[in-house]
Amino acid sequence: MDLFFSFKEVLSAFVVLFAVIDILGAIPIIISLEQKDQTFEAGKAALISFVILVAFLFVGQALLALFQVDISSFAVAGGLVLFVLAVEMIFNIEIFKNDSPGGTATIVPLVFPLIAGAASFTTLLSLRAEYNILNIIIAVALNMIVVYVVLKKVYVVEKFFGKSGIYVMRKFFGIILLAIAVRLITANLTSLIGSI
Repeated sequence: MDLFFSFKEVLSAFVVLFAVIDILGAIPIIISLEQKDQTFEAGKAALISFVILVAFLFVGQALLALFQVDISSFAVAGGLVLFVLAVEMIFNIEIFKNDSPGGTATIVPLVFPLIAGAASFTTLLSLRAEYNILNIIIAVALNMIVVYVVLKKVYVVEKFFGKSGIYVMRKFFGIILLAIAVRLITANLTSLIGSI
């Protein structure tokens, strides 16, 4: 497994993961947790999320091999999930229901499914089909730093961006995510058709 650093890949993977995790869009959920007196540890949540996401980045491919699914097929499936997520962000509709079981706020719902959820897992393996694993890990780490800052200073972040600012950013990243989803689907679909 060759490792090489590419700023362009790190930036691209960071933006994709940032849009999928959507920690800024989750600010109202985080505030409502605090208002319900549900305590959580920002550092612990970010660290656990990082470990889970990186572990899945390595184990995920082995799981695919177990089910005899190649990375290109999974990337197309992941692209479809990202497409649906982008539609949610742009048109403000709920397709994925947040039906996770109750529990401690740090693990559920913060770590799972808010930060390290099904969409994040799918995105990681989709990115693996296109980017070097080192650059994806760096992008995950950078996202966890952002997650930590938002969780630690949630009211400051909300005040800084404002509700309208967060709304605009959500729409903007939704459009970026939509474009990336289309590229993922078309690029990997072409290679799949070519291998038939």
